[in-house]
Formats: sequence, C-alpha cells, structure tokens
Amino acid sequence: MPRKDPIERVRNIGIMAHIDAGKTTTTERILYFTGKIHRMGEVHEGSTVMDWMDQERERGITITSAATTIYWQDYRINIIDTPGHVDFTAEVERSLRVLDGAIALFCAVGGVEPQSETVWRQADKYQVPRIAFVNKMDRTGADFYSTVHNIRHKLDGNPIPIQIPLGEGELFTGIIDLIQMKAVLWNELTLGFTWEETEIPGSLLAQAQEHRHNMLEAISDFDDELMTNILDDQPVPEENIHRAIRKATLECRMVPVLCGSAFKNKGIQRLLDAVINYLPNPVDVGAAKGFNPKKEIEESRKPSDDEFFSALCFKIATDPHVGKLAFLRVYSGSISSGQTVFNPSNHKRERINRLLQMFANKRVDLDQACTGDIVAAVGLKFARTGDTLCNESHPIVLERMDFPRPVISVAIEPITKADQERISEALSRLADEDPTFQVSSNEETGQTIISGMGELHLDILTDRLTREFKVKAHVGRPQVAYKETIRRKVTAEGRFVRQTGGHGQFGHVVIEIEPGAPGSGYVFENRIIGGVIPREYINPTSQGIKEALKNGVISGNPLTDIKVSLLDGSYHEVDSSELAFKIAGSMALQEAARKADPVMIEPIMFLEVIVPDEYMGDVIGNINSRRGRILGLFPRVKAQAIHANVPLSETFGYATALRSLSQGRAVFTLRFDHYEEVPQSVNTSTASQNRMFA
Repeated sequence: MPRKDPIERVRNIGIMAHIDAGKTTTTERILYFTGKIHRMGEVHEGSTVMDWMDQERERGITITSAATTIYWQDYRINIIDTPGHVDFTAEVERSLRVLDGAIALFCAVGGVEPQSETVWRQADKYQVPRIAFVNKMDRTGADFYSTVHNIRHKLDGNPIPIQIPLGEGELFTGIIDLIQMKAVLWNELTLGFTWEETEIPGSLLAQAQEHRHNMLEAISDFDDELMTNILDDQPVPEENIHRAIRKATLECRMVPVLCGSAFKNKGIQRLLDAVINYLPNPVDVGAAKGFNPKKEIEESRKPSDDEFFSALCFKIATDPHVGKLAFLRVYSGSISSGQTVFNPSNHKRERINRLLQMFANKRVDLDQACTGDIVAAVGLKFARTGDTLCNESHPIVLERMDFPRPVISVAIEPITKADQERISEALSRLADEDPTFQVSSNEETGQTIISGMGELHLDILTDRLTREFKVKAHVGRPQVAYKETIRRKVTAEGRFVRQTGGHGQFGHVVIEIEPGAPGSGYVFENRIIGGVIPREYINPTSQGIKEALKNGVISGNPLTDIKVSLLDGSYHEVDSSELAFKIAGSMALQEAARKADPVMIEPIMFLEVIVPDEYMGDVIGNINSRRGRILGLFPRVKAQAIHANVPLSETFGYATALRSLSQGRAVFTLRFDHYEEVPQSVNTSTASQNRMFA
C-alpha cells in the first residue's frame, strides 16, 4: 500500500519548555488554526484538548506527553506536547529520543527558567534541531531581547532572531518579519485567523535593518549564493535566506528565534511556517544506528519504506477502552495491522492487533504505519519502554533511553483487604508506564516503598491509583531501618532449666560478645575445648543467638555487627535438647547485650549534588543542617559536585528543599553507604519515632 504523505513532507516535532511557558496553549492554537479543532480550549478553564487527564485539567499543568497529527500547507506534522514540570522530565526525555525537531518555548517575562535549561540539555543530548518561540509577548514585563540574550549565555545556544516584536507588553500588536521586511498585524476580530502585512513603522525601521543585517551575517557561511549576494551588495532572495537558515538549523549551529502571543492568537501561523521551512524531515535526520544481535555487529536502517522494519517503543500507556498502548516511532520499513514483529530485547514474537493514530486520548484506526510515523499499537504484551521492534530475520537493537533515578520515596499501605489484592497489579501497571516510578519492598520493615521524581509525581500516581484502579491507600514517610550494636566486649551466661515431671529441659552456655567490623553482621565462633557441650547442640545455640539478634535491648531494632564466641557450658545426658540450648543461647545474648554498652545506629547515605556555583553555599549549609558531613567538592562546568554523607532520616523532603534552594537547577543522587551511631542528642527522638512507625 503506497504511503499517504511523502516522507519529505513529514515533520516529527515536540514542544518543550519550563512549566507555565504556554506549551499547551500554543498547541491548542496550532490545532485550531490547522482545522483540527473548532473551538480553542483554555488551560485555566480546564478545557484544552491535549491536557485530557482529570489531574491535568484540575491542576492546570501537563503531566503526560500527548501526541497528535495536523496538516499545514500539505505537510503532515506529528506533534508531542511535553510536560514542563521537573517531576515529569522522563516524559520529555523519551519524547525527544524519537523526535526529529523541537520548538523551544520561552516566556517573554521569565526568560530562560530552570526547567528550560533541563529540556535544552536533553535536546543537546539527542542533537535535536530546534527553533525558539518567545511566547507571552503581551504580558507586562515582556522582554524579547533579554530572553534572546539569556538563550545565548545561559544555554550556550546561537539564537538568531528572524522576527522581532512590534511593541512589548500591552503595546504588543504584531511582529516584524526580518526575511520579508514587513510588519505583520493579526486581526483580533477573527481570533487571529487573518492578518495584514504592512510597511515597517519608521520608528522601528533602523532597528529592523540592524537585526536583518545581523541575521544575514550569521547565516551567510551556510550558503555560497547568499554569501555572493551580500558581498556584491545585491538583493537577497527569500529562498536563499530560507535555505541558509534551514541548513544552519539542521546542523544545530543556529536557533531561529520567533515571537508572539499564543493566548492572543498572534504568531502561530508563522511558527508553523518555520516548522516546515527549518525543521528536519526523517530523511534529513539520516539512518537510525543500532546493533545486530544475530551478527553481533553495528548496523543502521535508512529512513525508507523499502528497508527492513524497525521501530522504537518510547512509551507505554493504559487506555480504559483498548487496554495497553505501545507508542512507536517507525524508523524504517512499514508495518500493517495483524502483522507479527520481533522484540530482540526479550526474544519475543508479538502480534500487532491494531494500529492507532492518536489525538490526545482519542484514536483513529490505521491500516499501516510507514517510516517516520508515530503511532500507537494494541496487542503488545511484553514490550517495555525503550524496546526495539523489528523484522525477526533481520534483527536490530536501537539505542535505548537513559532515565534519571528516582529521588524521593514514600511508604504506601492499602486500606482494606480488597485494596491489598488489587494494589500490586495497579502499581505494576503504573511502573510499566513510567520508567522513573519504582516499587520495592523493604524486607527489614515490611513496607511497600514507591519511589519517583518528586512529591508532585508521587501525588499524581497515588491519585491515579484511586481514580483509575479504584485502590485506596495510605501514604506516609518510609520507616527508617534503625539497628543496634554494642561498644564493648563482655561475657554472659545463659541457663535454661525446666522440670515438669519426666524429661525436663536443660541448656547452659557461656558466651563472649564483642563489636564486629562495620558491615560484618553476625559472626559466630566456637571456642570450646573438650566436650562440655556435645557437637549437636553447637548449631542450635548459634541459631538461638541469631534469632535473639532480631530484637535489640534499646528499642527492639535488630542487633548487628557483633562477634559472638561460645566459651563454655554444660549439659544433662537426659534433659538436654536442641530446643533447650537454642533458648539458652538466646538468653545469653540478651543478657550480654544489656551489659555491652548498646547503642542505636542509623543508615548513612552517600549524597552527590551537582549544583551551579552561585547556589553552592546555600546547598552546603542545608546539608550541614541535616547532620551531613561534606566529603569533598569536585569542579564541573559552571557547577560543583558536592559529595557528602547524610543520615537517611534527614533526607526526607530533600528533593523539594534542593529545588527551592537552587531554583530547580541542582540535581542529586542518593545511595546507601554504611551505618553509624546515632548521636546522643537525637537518640531518644529517633527511637520513639521508630516505635511510632513500627
């Protein structure tokens, strides 16, 4: 079956920005002006098409990336609207992995904000060509030129304005097109559907000419014909300018900058023109590189329908009507509904029952998906985010995605028995959808722990448990796995004697306990010389001691890092038994632990924080306030890596605190390092806290 749209007329783009820069509003206007919808929704009204989840409409933020397809001037544009909140950065990561180009949106008032930096670096990682759109030019305090300056200096980009605003704030009426050298004014009576091109006002003509000169100078290196026009002082044809801008953009050596106001319906049509003119089609991006597991060599797939099929599963979602949806980006070949594909990651064959073109949460059935398409497949049971689907006889594994590790954890507990039966399946399905959401069980505390990228992230997921899976659960702080140990060597005796008529019970042991090496746990040594205790009772004695270690003498927490030596004892030929010596060993351990100067110890985490230089002092001060110990500072590019040890009990809420201290620009990782004695000043409170959670 021939493809509907030539691959050269396909654009796969994403819209990325800091939270509240206007991504969803811009997408809504794009849908309206391309005829995809007939009424514009507003974020503040909860009526937008792309924010379709209840939580998105209630909170006025984008939580999950939504895909749609539009047509503009006979070009097909597949758009993914991504979240802006740092908690949902994985949605941006996996979207940018499969997109060919991006629109970087900036608020004209806020400029380059913290999450703008994060998504910009993600685009750099995948070498995604992008154009910049300075939105909200109608807002009081809007400053187009300051935003361009920030892109250059904060993001190390090369922003070149191809438009400049006609006024700013309340005086914003339109734009000046530096390529056509015309002023463009949108008709507010037609909601921006029509516009008028006029001469540039005299007061702004000199400024426009200066910016046009800077633009031509910046792009002249990318087109010889354009260079000749400039050197010979000849008129520069528009097609030469477009060609040079496109080449520079595709090579990621320039970022064309446009401006407008999505809310006021100004600048959207010119933004769509820029997407078509400057962002790449799948052929421009080139071959997809991967690894052939059969031949064990690197291979590539050209972006052609005649190539062997390959696609990347970049997202898993659950639809209440059709079940599990696997979002695919087709890199080569084509696939039809009903065909079987091969997953080389798990060596599974799977049948694609249906292919769907997504429009937010709505869908249209497709017969076929071709190279460059972004579609959803129904029927894939084993596919996970990052898996490659391909032709079994010609397998290939495309580059997987790297996701950040979770930074915050909470304990979750079902309210009723019915909830308990459903919660594991619900959590498993949520973990399948979201690679930054992890579920684990703490063996020491018995709690189910869920981990994510932030408090909002986990709040949304627990809300989904109630709404989508009908599971009610309590969420609270995880229980800290405190332990106990001893500080000195002591000797103690355990004697268990019971006479009940007939056979009694008799067990008698003498043990010595001493502090063990950190991390050694329980070490047992038999130092008895001679047969004062028969060999068959030695192991039960050790077992009794080991079981007694589960309950310490201060607050009932397990005892650890203890070496126990069996020194002496006695037995009765008739009354002694394995049980008697097991109990005697337990009694001896409890007696010895009380005399051995017991102390509580707590888990200490290794913390690494990557923080820009200007926030380093505040971050170090906060670590110190959490009983942290700075291990060292290691310079990075315009930042510092701080290494520290911090008690686990002091790390709760750290993700939120760090974002506040660094305006969202610092990141951190946390892992278990060792146990340390709890300071006397916090000993009482931590013990009582632990009993409260137990």
